[in-house]
Amino acid sequence: MNYTYKVLKSDIELFTAALSQVRVYVVQSLGEDFISVVDYGGTIEKFSPDSVKIAGAYYIRNQFEFRVDVKKNSAGM
Repeated sequence: MNYTYKVLKSDIELFTAALSQVRVYVVQSLGEDFISVVDYGGTIEKFSPDSVKIAGAYYIRNQFEFRVDVKKNSAGM
């Protein structure tokens, strides 16, 4: 299996992730091709139009990316 990720951008995506209790990790862009994983996170506890609370910490939505891992089946397996 291959793994990729989905970026949670909209309120409905964050809401769905919160309800399903999936692990969300927080990423910050450092430039064109570089990122820093700020927190390997946990479940979303709360979110608003401005912030997301994960594992007791608040992150500003327009400064960070919120990602969840997605499994993809490889062709022929």
